[in-house]
Amino acid sequence: MNVISTSPSSTEILYALGVEPVAVSHACDYPPEAAELPAIDVSKVDARASADRHEQVRAATANGHLYRMDADRIGDLEPDLIVTQGVCGVCAVDDVLVDETLADLEVDPDVLALRANRLEDVLKCVREVGEAVGKEDRAATLVAALRDRIAAVEERVPDGDRPRTAVLEWMDPVRPAGSWVADVVTAAGGEYGLGDPGERSEPIEWDAFLEYDPEVIVVAPCGFDAERTCEQFDELAGRAGWDDITAVREDRVFVLDGGAYLTRWTPRLVDAVERLATLCHPETVGTPADDIVRP
Repeated sequence: MNVISTSPSSTEILYALGVEPVAVSHACDYPPEAAELPAIDVSKVDARASADRHEQVRAATANGHLYRMDADRIGDLEPDLIVTQGVCGVCAVDDVLVDETLADLEVDPDVLALRANRLEDVLKCVREVGEAVGKEDRAATLVAALRDRIAAVEERVPDGDRPRTAVLEWMDPVRPAGSWVADVVTAAGGEYGLGDPGERSEPIEWDAFLEYDPEVIVVAPCGFDAERTCEQFDELAGRAGWDDITAVREDRVFVLDGGAYLTRWTPRLVDAVERLATLCHPETVGTPADDIVRP
């Protein structure tokens, strides 16, 4: 079966089920061998500063799509299945752009558009991909293992002790992470008061963030690794009132690779549960992983 993946999330799920796609998104980088596969899209965003990237995204989506797909390459690969997503046309190619591209081609693959808003939905996505590629048993085994890991974390979280936690997916403007992140924080033993579970992320005013006064801050911008986040951290820490936030005063501000652990709906969200639990409850869960850094 020739399978094309149009997002890093679907690529990770395919590899977790033992399926190597014939082509992927330009942003697919996990597992590492995915980056060596042909890419079927390019992004129109290339700015570095958070505010500039935000403006480029706004402009591109106002006039159409954020990505351009390589229709000729897709036609040459003759895919049997395209696994895409229907959640966010900013994060990756979505089902709308896939359908528009296929309309001009002779190939007629099945299209599976994954949709996830909650952590439970992510596990459902694994099962859906498993069914589409004939790996139902492997998907069921993987989902069971992921549930066991979440339960193991929840058993180690102290009752009644949930620090106010903020996970930021963008620094300028300040944007708390949405969708499944609230579930991830809850499973990790934190209180997530900057968004309801399953709701899309929205920018907030800086004064609202200061009023929330988080006790734990995790900065994990979409598309940034930890090194780049640290390089641009002054976009956040340079704001008035930053030093007065409880998490800052108590040295509980952390940087995490958002693309690796939080912004994709993949099995690695369970890795995020385990990592955030060490930040919320190091005394019972354990020492933070080496890839969690302080800015």
